[in-house]
Amino acid sequence: MDPVNVFLIDSNKLFREGMKRLFESSPFRVVGEAGTLRDGVPAVENAGVRPSLILIDLASGGDEEVEAMRGLRAQFPEIRIVILTSELCTRRLSGALGAGADGYLMKDIACEALMQSLRLVMMGEKVFPTHLAELLVSGRAEEIGAEVPARRKGLSQREVQILRCLLNGNSNKMIANHLNITEATVKVHLKSLLRKINASNRTQAAIWALNNGIGDQPADAARVGASMA
Repeated sequence: MDPVNVFLIDSNKLFREGMKRLFESSPFRVVGEAGTLRDGVPAVENAGVRPSLILIDLASGGDEEVEAMRGLRAQFPEIRIVILTSELCTRRLSGALGAGADGYLMKDIACEALMQSLRLVMMGEKVFPTHLAELLVSGRAEEIGAEVPARRKGLSQREVQILRCLLNGNSNKMIANHLNITEATVKVHLKSLLRKINASNRTQAAIWALNNGIGDQPADAARVGASMA
């Protein structure tokens, strides 16, 4: 792989230094950095070496940042833009997509996975969180809605298992077969689940699960304790 010039935009200077160290033995080399997107736009314009890739941590995901990203994309359409952040926020994800981001990655990603994701981006691929890919590709991102609560609100183990199944897009019948319970029981748990997390449909419930870390474990883990009703 040819060398890739990278520009970092992140408010955490220590993190930027860490990224420089991480890239030292890779094809990616940092040629510039800034603490905010506002500062980063003119810095990219005036950079002595034009970057091929910009890594950005959106501070707020507000309209001002989104517009700044749009401007960056319009002025430098050839530069790949990837959001690298510590928070899986559906509003920021949607804003980043609309502004032309090529990827949205989490900071807790493994180093090898990060490198591979960036390589894919440089090859022209779009890289986003796996569990949201289907919603985004199908054009249903508008179903995501408002920010979800930050706590699990006392969900039972069975409700957590059902949430994991929802992340796979399973129907009630598939969930029932997977957990060895009846469809009627699934409907009862699902109704209670939606009420607890203030979600109006299965899609919102799946997004809530992602933002609360439930999707970190594979759906197969739902088989554990499947004898519970």
